[in-house]
Amino acid sequence: MNKAFTPLELVVVIIILGVLATLGLTQYGRMVEKGRNAEARQILGQMRALALSYYLENRTFQGITAAKLGLGSAEDQIPDSCRASHYFQYQVLTDSSWATLAATRCGSGGKTPQGSPSCILCLDLYWGRDDWRVCNGTCSW
Repeated sequence: MNKAFTPLELVVVIIILGVLATLGLTQYGRMVEKGRNAEARQILGQMRALALSYYLENRTFQGITAAKLGLGSAEDQIPDSCRASHYFQYQVLTDSSWATLAATRCGSGGKTPQGSPSCILCLDLYWGRDDWRVCNGTCSW
């Protein structure tokens, strides 16, 4: 007696593998995007520490430049424009009592965003607020 799989059994196994592969690919895309967003949170956290250090020394956010927060076009600096090595570009906007640190998603070079286009870290020492916002604008309370 020959022992082999019937065509029906093979079709069922192929269908199950197809469903599992489809679920795996969608989860993979989400995890990749979470990793890319982690870049923005990590760099914005560094910028936050430098901004708060500047504030403690000068008692104002005015005078903070992008260069003082490590932003620039040099290859070893945090990018202030889109480049191949990062998924975001970073900006800083300040006043005497608040600072907005923004990471805007780069969509060029095959980096089409699958999630939110920007991640904003708002620092407001006047009112004691320090929070993350995901939006397309600036901080608003």
